[in-house]
Amino acid sequence: MAKQTHTKKELEKLSRKLSYSPELVWDKISDAEKKKVFKYGEEYKRFLDQAKTEREAVSVIKKKAKNRGFMEKPKAGSLSPMIKVFHDKSIALVLPGTASLKSGVRLVVSHIDAPRLDLKQRPLYEDLDMVFLKTHYYGGIKKFQWLARPLAIHGRIIKTDGIPVDIIIGEDDKDPSFTILDILPHLARKVQYTKKINTAIAGEKLNLVVGSLPIGVKGVKDRFKLAILDYLYKAYNIVEEDFLSAEIEVVPSGRARDVGWDRALIGSYGQDDRACAFASLKAVMDIGPVKKSAVILFTDKEEIGSEGATSAKSKFLE
Repeated sequence: MAKQTHTKKELEKLSRKLSYSPELVWDKISDAEKKKVFKYGEEYKRFLDQAKTEREAVSVIKKKAKNRGFMEKPKAGSLSPMIKVFHDKSIALVLPGTASLKSGVRLVVSHIDAPRLDLKQRPLYEDLDMVFLKTHYYGGIKKFQWLARPLAIHGRIIKTDGIPVDIIIGEDDKDPSFTILDILPHLARKVQYTKKINTAIAGEKLNLVVGSLPIGVKGVKDRFKLAILDYLYKAYNIVEEDFLSAEIEVVPSGRARDVGWDRALIGSYGQDDRACAFASLKAVMDIGPVKKSAVILFTDKEEIGSEGATSAKSKFLE
């Protein structure tokens, strides 16, 4: 092949014609579209605040869908949009289409669980004149990010009489918050700084501080733990045995916030994968009648490999 020579301008023109260069979205959209982006962001932040656990996400999605005319039990043979909830931890929104199912179904899947700490079945214990809750981490957390920061408790307790009690503690300004203790920097030099980041903090040490005031007089056994049990009984009518049938999660407390003076970013817990879950929800809320049936599926357990009854591997979709 004969050697070809090109001028610089010819090469630039050829590059523009043949190459692909990603462009920044802010350079492409109009001022009107930017306003829509920020409006979407405000709705997204509210969703993140209301859906800090998969149960809460299902509740929010179900409520929004019902407000848009989705029904849990539509009439047989109708093309009414439909809601299907599975164990309060997975949910599907269905838009029946006019075309036969033989032509296929449009399926969008996202997950609504996020990395967190779960309470163990017998979590409450007393040590060093303080009361703790034992936890186990769920999903791929960075353990050092969970130390010495405000944390909140979200969950459901099934009492011995079968009555469920939903609790959220640590989100309201009037609530107490909880934390996991860290050690001072000068003490950490020998204990933490000499270790690799994945071994510096042990998972079994991620226990939540929930109290440090005793009840009764000196010499009473477990009087710090008893003080917390007394509080839980008076505040929620909960006894220690109720923790056995509870599903309680520990998450960072606080609301989603704008980041930066230009407010172009959002800082919040749980954006993996609730960013996709909210986008899917908005899409199905805004779409009109469809020809090909659409299923928007929100699943649980992705953070641990999609194992379990409410995961993408379950029989729920079938």
